[in-house]
Formats: sequence, C-alpha cells, structure tokens
Amino acid sequence: MQFTDLKHPPGQPIIEEKLGSYGSEQDAVEVARVAMENYVAGQGEDYVWWIVRSEGSTLARWIADSRDQQEFVLDLRSGQLVALE
Repeated sequence: MQFTDLKHPPGQPIIEEKLGSYGSEQDAVEVARVAMENYVAGQGEDYVWWIVRSEGSTLARWIADSRDQQEFVLDLRSGQLVALE
C-alpha cells in the first residue's frame, strides 16, 4: 500500500493506493522499495509512506516513508517496530 498526504492543498484526505498483491512478502517489499526510490528521485513534495501487510491485516510487516527512507519491520514477539540497518 502507498499512502499520500498531499502538501497542496492542505487538509485533503490521505490518498490510499494498493500497489498490488504478491505471492511473497519479499516481492511486496521490493515493489514498495522501487515505488519509494522513484518518488524520492522525482523530488516529490508530498509526504508518502509505504507499508507491506497481509490482506486484511491491521499490522504492517514493513514500513518506510519519503522523508528519511528509513525502513522498519514489525517484531511479532514484541509488537515493536524495528529499524532496518
């Protein structure tokens, strides 16, 4: 999933876009990474973030955003986000 918080005009609802369904979590993360790289390379001004989760799940397994391109995974034992190095 890709979420976009538009800078202009302010106050618009967040745009949700499903980037697809994939056979593996690894494939989904690769697609999200490419989407992030393309957005950052285009020097977009909006705040955008990407998540990978199982269909219907409320917990994301991978998260990244356009501000710092830091990636996180969810530690299922503790429920905490862990930054990837």
